[in-house]
Amino acid sequence: MDEFLTGLSAEALLALPWLFEFWALPHQLPPEGAWRSWVIMGGRGAGKTRAGAEWVRAQVEGARPADPGRARRVALVGETVDQVREVMVFGDSGILACSPPDRRPDWEAGRKRLVWSNGATAQVFSAHEPESLRGPQFDAAWADELAKWKRAEEAWDMLQFALRLGDHPQQVVTTTPRNVGVLKAILRNPSTVLTHAPTEANRAYLAASFLDEVRARYAGTRIGRQELDGILLEEVEGALWTTAGLEAVRIEAAPDLDRIVVAVDPVVSSGAAADECGIVVVGAVTRGPVQDWRAYVLEDATVKGASPAEWARAALAAMQRHGAERLVAEVNQGGDLVESVIRQIDPLVPFRALRAGRGKGLRAEPVAALYEQGRVSHLRGLGALEDQMCRMTAQGYRGRGSPDRLDALVWALHELIVEPAAHYQRPQVRVL
Repeated sequence: MDEFLTGLSAEALLALPWLFEFWALPHQLPPEGAWRSWVIMGGRGAGKTRAGAEWVRAQVEGARPADPGRARRVALVGETVDQVREVMVFGDSGILACSPPDRRPDWEAGRKRLVWSNGATAQVFSAHEPESLRGPQFDAAWADELAKWKRAEEAWDMLQFALRLGDHPQQVVTTTPRNVGVLKAILRNPSTVLTHAPTEANRAYLAASFLDEVRARYAGTRIGRQELDGILLEEVEGALWTTAGLEAVRIEAAPDLDRIVVAVDPVVSSGAAADECGIVVVGAVTRGPVQDWRAYVLEDATVKGASPAEWARAALAAMQRHGAERLVAEVNQGGDLVESVIRQIDPLVPFRALRAGRGKGLRAEPVAALYEQGRVSHLRGLGALEDQMCRMTAQGYRGRGSPDRLDALVWALHELIVEPAAHYQRPQVRVL
């Protein structure tokens, strides 16, 4: 580093802090190609605002301060005018803070716009007032925190009609993900490109105490996956589980358990293209009346691309870690092969084969009812499993692929609570 810096001229050293390409993280640099929309999706503090501000600079600035850039008229759209001004314009990572002194635009408060010395302008708009975008026209736009706009679809539509100047108008969206239709529609558009990063990627510019605090509180939770990992958590209409409902059942540790089972939803193929082999560990407190029994989801040990021998070893290892009393597995696909593979590794393992006689949605409904009754709790670290849960409806799974993790969870809870409860509730026939 010293050798590099001493080899620079005085002018280059002065310019270096303002050359964002030199300092930027990979997710902060625009992808190549003729895209129309670039979505920068990340966790809190991942550097999204800085990336948006630097992209606007790159569009409007020329080689010298008075030279024209690629864009002349830019729209800056946020949830409110105040938020655009305080974050996108005047914020610590906003346009003014990122601009070198000889290229810093002037702020015209009365007209709510920035003006550069080369004549380029950036005008401020509120997503609360979509009609304000009717009339103006632009060759570039920056939309910040689109996922929290109250009138997002209307504002986004109006912005698309206004983005009509130049040879190839482009727009950048900086947002923490939320399960909103407009964001999902943008991501599905073939002309959209995406870069993504968790909060952790920008740790060099964040307070260590902040990272320690949010990790301790939110790591392994769905809100942590959204707000820290920057992952879009989708929920489908009519889902048997919701994000709010799953967050409400989260606990830090399970009590002493009476029974623990490992449930497996096996796959008969292996390799990168194969489905996951769902492996879920669930324990239960079964003291007292059956209606008071409670279950605790302890671990999602699912493996992908594993051979039958590999997933069998993973399931048996989960049994050993948790001291489980029984291994249960669906055998609709593999039949006797499933038990045979497991017993080749451990001939004495307590094993029960299960066969599905109903569809996945119908089988999941009584398990969802246990959650509604407050009888199931989750430990941290079950994010991928919970994603599948929020895509399951009574009519079936509405996600990609097969819900192997969820299937394993359903089998475990049927084994621990649903079937025992059904047995106890059957009417007893007395023969006289």
